[in-house]
Amino acid sequence: MGAGQQDGRFEVLEAGDPEVVGPYRLSARLGVGGMGAVYLSHTPGGHPVALKTVRPELAENPEFRRRFRQEVEAAKRVQGFYTAPVLDYDVTGDRPWLVTAYVAGPSLAAAVGRHGPLPLPSVLLLLAGVAEALSAIHGADVVHRDLKPSNVLLAADGPRVIDFGIARASDATALTGTGVSPGTPAFMSPEQAAGKPVTPASDVFALGQIAVFAATGRGAYGEGSAHALLYRIVHETPDLTGLPPELAFIARCLDKEPGNRPTPAEVIALCQQASSTPLRQSGDWLPAAVGAEIPTATPEPYGAPPAPRPPTQPPTHPAYAPPRPYSPTHLSPAPAPAPAPFPAWRPPYPPPPPRRNKLWRVIAIGACVVIPLAFWGAEVLLNLDDATGADTGRDDKKVTAPSRAKDPTPASYKGIDLPINHFLRFTDTPPKPTNPGVSTRNSEQSDFYFFQGNDDELIGSVGRKVVVLDAGQQGTLQTCRTATRFTRELPLPQVPVGTRLCVTTSAGHIALVTYRGSSPAKDPSRYVTVDVTVWKNAVG
Repeated sequence: MGAGQQDGRFEVLEAGDPEVVGPYRLSARLGVGGMGAVYLSHTPGGHPVALKTVRPELAENPEFRRRFRQEVEAAKRVQGFYTAPVLDYDVTGDRPWLVTAYVAGPSLAAAVGRHGPLPLPSVLLLLAGVAEALSAIHGADVVHRDLKPSNVLLAADGPRVIDFGIARASDATALTGTGVSPGTPAFMSPEQAAGKPVTPASDVFALGQIAVFAATGRGAYGEGSAHALLYRIVHETPDLTGLPPELAFIARCLDKEPGNRPTPAEVIALCQQASSTPLRQSGDWLPAAVGAEIPTATPEPYGAPPAPRPPTQPPTHPAYAPPRPYSPTHLSPAPAPAPAPFPAWRPPYPPPPPRRNKLWRVIAIGACVVIPLAFWGAEVLLNLDDATGADTGRDDKKVTAPSRAKDPTPASYKGIDLPINHFLRFTDTPPKPTNPGVSTRNSEQSDFYFFQGNDDELIGSVGRKVVVLDAGQQGTLQTCRTATRFTRELPLPQVPVGTRLCVTTSAGHIALVTYRGSSPAKDPSRYVTVDVTVWKNAVG
């Protein structure tokens, strides 16, 4: 499960989200990963935590539950400074969940996607921190199995590795029909891709790929379908073009033979040798642009009301008069006067404006009357000229202030089943699956298609403008308009359930497409299910 803590900001809970899970009250949604949703909650003492729930279809699988219990209990043994430890869990309820420490900061994937590759000092500190996390994980007899940029969060005092060991819970379970994949193809080791036993050396291979991604902004084995990536990982050498000379040791991490790869401790030593100064984690280990995304406090969820600000001048309580002391001249002490009630504080009145000269007041009043009348008279004359066709000698036409067009009203459609080799047209109301009789990838009307060819299942758009939103991004028209990281299509196995896509068509329509899953593996008909929100004629 991805933590979804990629932007340091949250989304408000939706209608289908639970309010309480176990003893934890949920405050906001952090994101959606391949195995379920992730929420913000708090311990009884008020410390923020990330609570991760398992999707219902996984919870119904007894083998998954058994493995999930084993892996969570093993992961709870991991104690390391650069890990987000497991704090609590429940694997027996209707919907299993676990709680981990919340990490404030973007993921490595989001940071590089928005700001580009990291400088060498940041990369060395990143690798040393992640290697130290792997030492703690492997020391607890756990293998991460799904180490990737989205599972490395960038905190102010160093990286944090999340979701260690949980990927194994989906091994050997019939979950391919649900869209869950044990591990991420682009960052698998050769032995993992070949279905061979996975060892701690597999995590070191993934660490080498993370290094290439952090330093160059691209994968060590390029891009493409899952099958193409896995083939390159098993049979081809990595592309280390652009890698700084100080990181030449990364080639050892990417050795095809697990026994030739360095241990995490050796990686830390190699990072220290490559650094011109001693490695020290500090609050400025990241570039300023990335560091600016790290909140100094737990952010409010989207839509939450701002916290009230304290008054600039705190109220002062009137002096309290103590009771009168006992006097022998009285049979009983005199009753003490009641303290004055606490006055409701009001902000101090602003100082009165300076007194103006009466002459200036008369001039100001006259201007307020004469100027609007003058404009009104000019407008009447212009309209009269236009109505009568009188020649006034003016060559220009009547000019009016430009008005900004309102954003189009969105139309939402839930649960559209899109069969394979069909597409949707966003001009249709509602969008209906269509099969043109030709390739859906070539039809000009394929605003969003589901295509199969050469054993690859792809979703995309002929408009060539498809953007995968980060878990923390809002699915708004403004977000889709300003996104710049376009692609045309995505391999379906690499698209987790819950992924949101901004699609801009060649006709000028914009849509938010949410992937809800695919047909079961044994279903004779192959289809994907999506929710679609369409803004027609929204470009520009």
